[in-house]
Amino acid sequence: MATRRTFVLHLFLLFAVASVSGEGPSKKAPAAKPRAKPSLTDRYPLPYPPKLPDGQTVVTERTDAFLKPATTLREGVEVAKTVPTVDFGFYPDQNYPGNPWSHRSDGFVKGDKYYTSSNDHLAPKGTALLWEYDGAQKTFRKLCDTARFLETQNAFPPEMNYRPGEMQSRIDLGSDGWLYYCTDRGSPTVTHDGNGWKGEWILRTHPETGKSEIVSTWPVDRHTMPCSLVDPERNMMYIGTAPGRDAPNQKIQFFAFDLSTRKIKFQCDDGPYRVCFYSPTHGGRVYWEGKCYDPATNQVTPANVPNVRSATRETPQGLIYGTSGTKAEMWSYRPATDELKQLGNVAVGTQEYISSIEADPTGRYLYYVPGAHGGARLDDTPVVQYDTKTGRRKVLAFIGKHFQAKYGYTLDGSFGNALDERGERFFISWDGMRDGQPRGWESAGVTVLHIPAEERRLD
Repeated sequence: MATRRTFVLHLFLLFAVASVSGEGPSKKAPAAKPRAKPSLTDRYPLPYPPKLPDGQTVVTERTDAFLKPATTLREGVEVAKTVPTVDFGFYPDQNYPGNPWSHRSDGFVKGDKYYTSSNDHLAPKGTALLWEYDGAQKTFRKLCDTARFLETQNAFPPEMNYRPGEMQSRIDLGSDGWLYYCTDRGSPTVTHDGNGWKGEWILRTHPETGKSEIVSTWPVDRHTMPCSLVDPERNMMYIGTAPGRDAPNQKIQFFAFDLSTRKIKFQCDDGPYRVCFYSPTHGGRVYWEGKCYDPATNQVTPANVPNVRSATRETPQGLIYGTSGTKAEMWSYRPATDELKQLGNVAVGTQEYISSIEADPTGRYLYYVPGAHGGARLDDTPVVQYDTKTGRRKVLAFIGKHFQAKYGYTLDGSFGNALDERGERFFISWDGMRDGQPRGWESAGVTVLHIPAEERRLD
């Protein structure tokens, strides 16, 4: 009985103290106010569009500073002896804060024209812009605003609270003279039934007339299309997808799309994640992780191909060079014999991620920029040449510190680049940020590195 009275007394004292301190059940603490979501202006406070001095569209630089080695340069990596010329300009139409403005798709160069893209990355309603950059005239020409174009075609049902905010697919030239490419999501968080999202579009644009057309609407149900390439000889487009949240099939799809009939010729699970390549000299066969699609048999068979994150076109020697994942471990693959060779690590500093790599017309030299998803600045943004004959790595220029010091812009990562048809100019698209931007990337630009003849001799 005494024990029970003691327990009751202790309980009474506990509630009394809690009431005085304001922590008891009779006096609840005020609920915390929900934190306001920052606006795009809060996140990207600098004025838009980004500008170069004196109203210039493109600036040209040539300085010995390009050949000053970064402190992070790895042992055994060479530095060029001849200073290159480098042009730089911001993509036009970055007139408002994106989330962020960026570049994602691999393009190509024909003559002096570099075909490329920029994205505002807004979600669920953004856009991607298709560009022609003239390396001789140093001018940009907008070919298509994808979201605005699709609106003119009444492509969006009333219930679709969505516009594509990105373009990740390749931009390729078909045998008919049209540019082919795909739309993509600005964020994977918005591709679901709640936004009425059905899928993406294959588009084409004629570079001479500027006319655009829809080639296919939602070819795979509730899948986006970050990976593509075009085989102009066979008039085929090959695409790798990414599923939306509510897609009935949650596996990455590969499909072969006939550009003549505008129909899917073949489709299967476990397609390429971001990059696939093909062999023009080996029946137009298409390759990705462990697989080969043969358009002649319309079947997929095993192939000795590793993960593909970057890949060149086929060289005159019948080889494709590439890297896997986010490591700079280079390999070569010979489609004719299904032979894979590991060539070693080709990083030149701390950064290894390479998502785009180009081979020159002779197959002797490869060109790339490590640090694709940011971090190139940590190695002073090196532009690299790899000699397939000797295995030597050579930095043609360290361009990061110079452009940051003179123009207040940091070139920090590249997902797309292209070499001209003569192997003389290396066109590179950049994600980067201006001084004073607190959140990293916020604008995108283009450089053209003119490769000195002395640095690309074949002897």
